[in-house]
Amino acid sequence: MLQTRLAIAAVAFAAFCFPASAQLQPPPARPVMPKATAPSSRAASCHNGASFDRFLADVKQQAVAAGVSQRTIAQASPYLVYDQGIVNRDRGQRVFGQLFTEFAGRMAAPYRMQNGQQHIKQYAAAFARAEKEYGVPPAVIAAFWGLESDFGANMGNLPTLKSLVSLAYDCRRSEMFVNETIAALKIIDRGDLHPDEMIGSWAGELGQTQFLPVHYVNYAVDYDGDGRRDLLRSGADVIGSTANYIANGLKWRRGEPWLEEIKVPQNLPWEKTDLTVREPRSTWAQLGVTYPDGRPLPNDNLAASVLLPMGRFGPAFMAYANFAAYTEWNNSLIYSTTAGYLASRIAGAAPMRKPAQPVSQLPFNELKELQQLLVRAGFNVGKVDGVLGQQSRAAVKAMQIKHGLPADSWPTAELLARMRGGTAQTQPAGTMR
Repeated sequence: MLQTRLAIAAVAFAAFCFPASAQLQPPPARPVMPKATAPSSRAASCHNGASFDRFLADVKQQAVAAGVSQRTIAQASPYLVYDQGIVNRDRGQRVFGQLFTEFAGRMAAPYRMQNGQQHIKQYAAAFARAEKEYGVPPAVIAAFWGLESDFGANMGNLPTLKSLVSLAYDCRRSEMFVNETIAALKIIDRGDLHPDEMIGSWAGELGQTQFLPVHYVNYAVDYDGDGRRDLLRSGADVIGSTANYIANGLKWRRGEPWLEEIKVPQNLPWEKTDLTVREPRSTWAQLGVTYPDGRPLPNDNLAASVLLPMGRFGPAFMAYANFAAYTEWNNSLIYSTTAGYLASRIAGAAPMRKPAQPVSQLPFNELKELQQLLVRAGFNVGKVDGVLGQQSRAAVKAMQIKHGLPADSWPTAELLARMRGGTAQTQPAGTMR
């Protein structure tokens, strides 16, 4: 959940693709004392050449200055060791370039929807309390719970403190992970978790909805009244804390929708189909947008965007202001759209329609080539990695407009061919986001 959320969509993509037979498991056994490995030669380059031990001593001093007790520092010290393998994972991660229908078909499968509905019944009192206090519907919380850990079945099995301090010493996001390390020490200091209980993903996320320690400190609440905020074992604490984070961290708007499937006409002004373009539902209705069964949209002023995760031939959604909470939770469009769709399914929506025809996707090497051509044309696409992120989609839309193609942000062989043809370079107005 990064700041929010590290943009580590690959963690969720790779770690939680469970089969329908996945069953709830107890939290992993407490780990053995983590072993240290030597940092790479470049690891100290952003710390004025300081060794890991010297760096760690400085982090401990910062933690004490932030109010962490010496007793907690002593308890945690055996777990504050460096692991080059964690850093290698971070540097080697790559978000899967999957079609939305493939990813959503697996991650929002019927069994996960049913598990979400069952958990809402099992924890009815906690869900009702959370909705009353924070305004977040049960289905929204349950969808994140299911996607992040399959309701506690897989929270990761690596010592959190080792992961955090290793990523803190690495130079890529040192300041962020120093803060996360100090936050993890605060969790111990206030009695929520013991050092040897802190196990999770390699990225340092904790609990059944995978909170980073800063979020744990800021948003975890004691919903079961036992005096601890335990996001590893307490379903009630998970529900209340996740609702608190969505409401106050991600600015959820009480009583408003988040994502609905729609049907779009083939003459829609495709350049308007973008999360940055918001129009009243009455305007979309005038343009021919309807619900999937042909029912008209409400003739009101509730603003929304038309989202086409696979272009004009794929599924279409009406994304409301609350959808921003999903892209803030995880900025992968495939993940955030899947999370919103799963929440709608848990809340009772029908399955999305299958595309009338297969939607082709450029292979990895051609997507990467397209990104390179976009960079040459003056666009900022972020990392040239063969993955269609938000920046790449925005650049694709701009080039589609330039070449007179339907501007639905979906890269096609035709667009690639046009760009290979040596078109004049185009400098975009402003940074693509």
